[in-house]
Amino acid sequence: MNASGIAQEAPNIPGGPRERILATSYELFARRGIRDVGVDELIARSGVAKATFYKYFHSKDELALAYLERWYEARGAAIDKAVERRGGGDAAALLAIFDVFNEWFQEDAAEVSSFLHVMMEMGPDHPVGRASVEYLSRTRAQLAELATAAGLLRPEDFAWSCHILIKGAIVAAAEGDLHAAERAQQMASLLIEHHRGPKH
Repeated sequence: MNASGIAQEAPNIPGGPRERILATSYELFARRGIRDVGVDELIARSGVAKATFYKYFHSKDELALAYLERWYEARGAAIDKAVERRGGGDAAALLAIFDVFNEWFQEDAAEVSSFLHVMMEMGPDHPVGRASVEYLSRTRAQLAELATAAGLLRPEDFAWSCHILIKGAIVAAAEGDLHAAERAQQMASLLIEHHRGPKH
């Protein structure tokens, strides 16, 4: 037991203390939200001393920001890789975005919905909530870049519409629909055709 009465766990997480803290936060924040998880639990579950925790993260909010950054980087890289596998510049390759989300939904819908949960839980005035909104905005920018590379008309409009499909699929997956990404992908194919413009 630690000073807070929380059982100290021997973590089976590779890497140094900072990595263990991040990995633990990744698991707990995704499933229970940020407000529900206390620093004492994070310390106990990651198996580090309190002084070690505060050496790397001065507050829970700072840890939450690092957690969100890791989430965004992993998702953005996975989307880029999936689109490249499907042919890169081809507009149809944009549908690979939903393949990525489908894989996440099958593995862990709770983790995928983290950004939306954080935004709603913390609110846009909180630093962590603002970060969540910013990362969602960066995802839209990524979608617009992919749409531009694919030659779609009005790529910014496409990005907003596609983002609505993604967020809707996330909510549906959180409700238990394991086929949410597939349904969104079907609608996205119509959206792509709409943004191709008239055929010559």
